[in-house]
Amino acid sequence: MTALTENPHVLSWVAEKAKLCQPARIHWCDGSEEERDALTKQAVDAGILIPLNQEKLPGCYLHRSDPKDVARVEGRTYICTPTREEAGPTNNWMAPDEAYAKLEGLYEGSMKGRTMYVIPYVMGPLGSPSSKVGVELTDSIYVALSMRVMTRMGAKALEMLGDSDDFNRGLHAMLDIDPANRYICHFPEDNTIMSCSSNYGGNVLLGKKCLALRIGSYLGRKESWLAEHML
Repeated sequence: MTALTENPHVLSWVAEKAKLCQPARIHWCDGSEEERDALTKQAVDAGILIPLNQEKLPGCYLHRSDPKDVARVEGRTYICTPTREEAGPTNNWMAPDEAYAKLEGLYEGSMKGRTMYVIPYVMGPLGSPSSKVGVELTDSIYVALSMRVMTRMGAKALEMLGDSDDFNRGLHAMLDIDPANRYICHFPEDNTIMSCSSNYGGNVLLGKKCLALRIGSYLGRKESWLAEHML
């Protein structure tokens, strides 16, 4: 699929992660109604979404998490800063070099035979100087559909970004949902989030707690604003 942007920073990052994860195809999410309908049909046909009573609950579907993957995992959630002190007293810490090395081994070839969805999104109103742009790469159609609900997702996010390099980079791979390989790592200095071996919302919809609170707390302290998150 043709990329929806000419932003060299976005294109080079997507190419770099596609080379690492080796997906069979890449889908750039444009946020359109037609795309939503097509992805929903794919998810229903694959048994990932189960339609509810469309007369009583139109447009509503059931998605089941794996029994081993039903909540956030504080023990596998890390803030990856140069020093332990920068991560704060209530967070788990991992050195950035150690985290990147560990994660790249898990991501390598993780999307073979699968689709990589490129999800550009905005946290906050489109065009607001206070809003933050992110791009999440994922092999989960559930994430692609859910980010459309939870954020302002699609081509408009890329239009807002323009040629800027100021966007959050998020990478998610489902792997085999093995808790032993589950990591949710935040790299505040790189404005990067990496999540793997989960498909539970709080761990994989990276604009939510990951960007809005964890990365947001770091950026807010640096830029003199308050991070706030609510559902």
